[in-house]
Amino acid sequence: MEEQQVSGLRSTEDISGIASTYIVSPNGLQRKRDICQIEDPKEAAGHMQTSKDGKTILIPQPSSDPMDPLNWSWSKKHCVLATVSFAALLCDWGIAWGTTVFQDQAVYWNMSVPAVANSVSGANFMQGVGGVLAVPLTQRYGRLPVLFWSQLLSCAAVIGAALSPGYAGFAAARTLQGFFNTAPQVIGLSMIHDMFFFHEHARKIGIWGWCFVTGPYIGPMISELLNERISWRENYGVLAGLYGLSTIIVFVFGRETLFDRHCDFKSPGIGGLNGKLQDLTGIAGLYVNGRPTLWAGLRHTFSISLRPHIFAVSAPYYMLTFMWSIGLVNTIGQFITPPPYSFSNTAIALLYLAPVIGSITGDVWGHFFNDFLSNHYIRQNDGLYEPEARLWAIWPATIFAAGSLILIGQVLQLQLSWVGLAFGWGMFSMAVLAATVAISAYVLDCFPHHAAQASSIVNFWRTTGGFCVVYFQTKWVARSGAAVTFGCQAAICVFAFLFVVAAQIWGRHWRVRFPPPTAEN
Repeated sequence: MEEQQVSGLRSTEDISGIASTYIVSPNGLQRKRDICQIEDPKEAAGHMQTSKDGKTILIPQPSSDPMDPLNWSWSKKHCVLATVSFAALLCDWGIAWGTTVFQDQAVYWNMSVPAVANSVSGANFMQGVGGVLAVPLTQRYGRLPVLFWSQLLSCAAVIGAALSPGYAGFAAARTLQGFFNTAPQVIGLSMIHDMFFFHEHARKIGIWGWCFVTGPYIGPMISELLNERISWRENYGVLAGLYGLSTIIVFVFGRETLFDRHCDFKSPGIGGLNGKLQDLTGIAGLYVNGRPTLWAGLRHTFSISLRPHIFAVSAPYYMLTFMWSIGLVNTIGQFITPPPYSFSNTAIALLYLAPVIGSITGDVWGHFFNDFLSNHYIRQNDGLYEPEARLWAIWPATIFAAGSLILIGQVLQLQLSWVGLAFGWGMFSMAVLAATVAISAYVLDCFPHHAAQASSIVNFWRTTGGFCVVYFQTKWVARSGAAVTFGCQAAICVFAFLFVVAAQIWGRHWRVRFPPPTAEN
């Protein structure tokens, strides 16, 4: 990092002062000064730290404190990112894990397969609730204890599911699993904001987002392969072991990233094993002064959820797009097990490679395309950046999503080759990941000091869609046919995209009229 003399800023906090308009290069400072109408000569100078090449202003500005996560080494930052990303991978991985053993459980409990499949719905719904309730805990006690307890309690819930003698106990344990395991999908965005600078966000969000978007595909694939060799109870035992592994990884490599940048009091921290245990359990955060209360965290979450710019991209668009991804995961086996496809368990498992490959392709695409969009916008606007520029990435994502759903419907309706089904599923997975990164980056840009709240809102609507689709996906296909069903789903995606266009048109006006609450941390 280097210091460069720049003008037009009153302090480091003014670096994005007008409705989340970001100055990302020294060239944008004069224009920012014009926007702010700063006339006092004393306010026309400041020392801003820039990237090594001197072309990018660091947002936010790091402090001189070595404990500031922005000042951590590259290896330490990415070790923590890998820790929360692996936990995020297990979120939907763990929920979708049981979708491959429905047939065995139906025989065991003498129930129908659709009735057993309802056990996933409660878990999907509680992921949204758990994510919202995790936010005030994250803001008050820290990121690390919420991450640690989520993995430990999820492990306990899965063990309960594996040992449950009846369906009711199994469904209850799975519901608790959904409630506890969703925290990494919410706090990951906050941890990225804590450790990385604005110009790094999109790529790091791509890593974290790839994990929880790909999880529901990798989980069932492994579960299906195991299902041929072990019982469904032992299958869940393996899942419990994975959560146990994640708990150990958090214990060993996890670090607290919450730095009270806006508080006068800074916790000196306690070293050694005792300090580590206090950080993990939340005891350290309990004694930190100046942090928001649990009620304030919930109140701010509700307040932010009413902002039109976050509502437009999360409720109508993201929910009505991502829900079809959950619908495919939970019902694809029911489509390809009967003739004419007659897929074996191994064949079904290997088919899940299609969305995995699609999401990898989407991550590689977004890695370069998001940077291209950002750099192009910055060049066109003299070093200034508006969050709405992120949303251009959703345009091609929507085209791919709608086209892939139509393709899947036609393949199933006309009983065409499974290759078309695999290609369509992979293309849809690519589109979902591209949209996830764009929306996550957008809400982080709009609410940089409320990343956990914004992420929990997006997560709530995403899981609400997943909760609903399980109840009607199979029945819809049986009644209307695959071509009509998936064609309607494609039309819904296109209609929901209009709300993204609205955010691009009126987003800046909404951000000015409905500013975020006071920064909490």
